[in-house]
Amino acid sequence: MRADLRRHRVQGVLLLIAVAVAAATLAVGVSLPDVSDSLYAQTRAATAGPDVVVLSGDTGPGVSSALASLTEDPRVVAHRGPYRVVYADLIARDGIASPVVVHAIGERPAPVERPMVTSGRWVSPGGVVLERGFATALGVGPGDEVTIAGRTYPVVGIAVTAATSIYPWAAQIGPGGGPSDYSGLAWLTTSDARTLARSGDLPVTTAVDLKLRDPATADTFRDAHHELDGIRVNFHSWQFKARHDKTILRNAQPILVLGGWLLDLLAVTGVAALAAGRAAEQTRRAGLLKAVGATPGLIAIVLLAEYLVPALAGNALGLVTARLAMPAIASPTASRIGDVSLTGTAVVAATLLAVAVAVLSTLRPTLHAMRTATVTALSAGVRRPAHRPWLTRLSALLPTPLLLGLRLTARRPGRAVLQGCATAVTVITLVALLALHAQHDRGYGLGGSQALPNLRGEHDRALLLAVTVLIVALAVVNTLILTWTTAMDARLNLAIAQAVGATPGQVAAGLSVAQLLPALSGALAGVPLGAVLLSLLAARNAAAPPMPGLLGVAVATVLVTAALVALPARLAARRPVAPTLTAEAA
Repeated sequence: MRADLRRHRVQGVLLLIAVAVAAATLAVGVSLPDVSDSLYAQTRAATAGPDVVVLSGDTGPGVSSALASLTEDPRVVAHRGPYRVVYADLIARDGIASPVVVHAIGERPAPVERPMVTSGRWVSPGGVVLERGFATALGVGPGDEVTIAGRTYPVVGIAVTAATSIYPWAAQIGPGGGPSDYSGLAWLTTSDARTLARSGDLPVTTAVDLKLRDPATADTFRDAHHELDGIRVNFHSWQFKARHDKTILRNAQPILVLGGWLLDLLAVTGVAALAAGRAAEQTRRAGLLKAVGATPGLIAIVLLAEYLVPALAGNALGLVTARLAMPAIASPTASRIGDVSLTGTAVVAATLLAVAVAVLSTLRPTLHAMRTATVTALSAGVRRPAHRPWLTRLSALLPTPLLLGLRLTARRPGRAVLQGCATAVTVITLVALLALHAQHDRGYGLGGSQALPNLRGEHDRALLLAVTVLIVALAVVNTLILTWTTAMDARLNLAIAQAVGATPGQVAAGLSVAQLLPALSGALAGVPLGAVLLSLLAARNAAAPPMPGLLGVAVATVLVTAALVALPARLAARRPVAPTLTAEAA
C-alpha cells in the first residue's frame, strides 16, 4: 500500500484535499446549533446570567412595585432591579450611527447579571460600557467616545452578558416592539441612566432580572405570573435567549451542510474518474494477488486501502480545520465567550462521509477486478468498447469532431453522468450565490451610508462565497481529471482516428465535445434545480434572482468548461500515433 501511495502521489493528494474540504464544511455545519448553545451556556455561567428577564413597557412606582413583587415568589433565589431601560440613538466615531438600549446598572456587582468585562473597566459615573458585539461592529474600544441622545460619554470598558440576545438584538421590548429590533447594548450607572432618560423625549421601560431555584422551570414561572396586577409585561427565559442566538445562524447551517454534501459529491466524481482510469491496472493487480493465493476479502482490502488511507487522513485534516474555523463561524458578533468544539455527531458524520467517498469512488472497479478470472486479469489490456450499430450510423452523418465526441461520450456513459453531475452542482451553487446577493439588505443602523451593515446577511454571503469558491475549485480540478482520463482511456481509438485521417485539431475538438456535451446538460439542469432548492430554503418574501443572470451562469459555466478542457485535449491530441498502435499490437 505504501508503494502504491508513493507511485500515485497526485491522486492521493487530490483525494486528501477534496475530503478535507468536504469534511471541514460538513462538520462545521452539523456542529453549529450545539456550539451556539454551548457558547450561550458558558457566557451565562461566567456572567451569572438571569434565568428570567421580566420587562414592562410602562414606568412609574406602580410598575416598579409590581415587578418587585415577583422577587417574593419562593422560586426566586436572587434578583437585580427593577431598573431602567432607555432607548436612544448612538453615534460613534466617523459618524456611524445605531439604535442603542441603555441598561441602568450599579457600580458594584449584583447577585444576578454581572456582565464580564473583557477590556477596560466596569462602569463609573460619566462613563459608558458597551457590549462586546456592539463595540466590535462600531469599531470602538476603551478610550473612544460615543454620543448617546446628544450627550457624549467616554467608553470605559467592553463587556459581555447573557441577559440579552446577541448583537444586534439587544432590544427585548421597546418602540419597535420585540426581540427583532436591531439595537446595540450599553450600560450606564443608575444616576447617569436617570439623567439620560430625563434629557429628552426618550422611550423608557422597566425590567427585573430573576434567578430561579430551578432554571428549568422558567416557562412554568412565566405561566404563573402572566397577569401582573393589570400591568403589561414580557417574560424572556434563558431558553428563549439561547434559541434566539441561533437566528444569525439560521441560513449558515444549511449552507454548510448542503455545501459539504455537494463537495463530497464532487470528491466522488473526481476520485471515481481517477479510479476508472486505473481499472486495467487494478485488474492486473487483483490477478497477481489471486495467483499467489489471496482471498477475495484480502484483495478488496488491498485495493480499497490505497483510497481509504488518504480519505481518512483528509478527514482528520478537515476536522482540525473545522475546529480552528468554528469560533469565527459560530459566533460572528463577538457577543459570547467560551471554548468551542466539534460535536460527536459532526465527527461521526464527517468520518462516514470520508469512508463513503473512498468506497463509492472505487467500488465498481474493485468489484470488477475481483470478479475477473485470474488468467484474464493477468492479461488485461485496454477494454474494448461495445459495438453499437445505431451509434455508428448516427455518428457517420456528423462532422469529425462531433463524431469523435459523441462516440467518446457513449463509450463511457457513466463518466458522462459524473461530468454532468459535477457541472450541475457548480451551477446550483452559483445560482444560490446569485440569489443571496439579490435579497434586499437591511442595515442595523439608523439608515443612510453610515448605518451599520447587516451582519447576518454578510455572514451568510461570506459562508456561501467560501463554499462556492471551494466547489468551483474542485469542479475545475475534476474537469481537468475527467478530460485527461478520457483521453488516456481512449488513446487507442484516437490513435486509430488519426491514422485514418483525423487531424490533431479534430481529435482535440472531439475530446472537448466529449466534455462539453455532459457539461451543457448539467448546466441546463442546474438552473432549475437551483431554483427549486432556493424555493424550499428561502423565506416567503425572498427576492428572486434575475432570469438573465441565471442564464448567464449556465452559459458562463459551459464557456469556462470549454476553456478548461482545451489544454489537456490539445496535449492528448499531440501524442505520437505510432507508439500507441505499436504498444497495442504488441
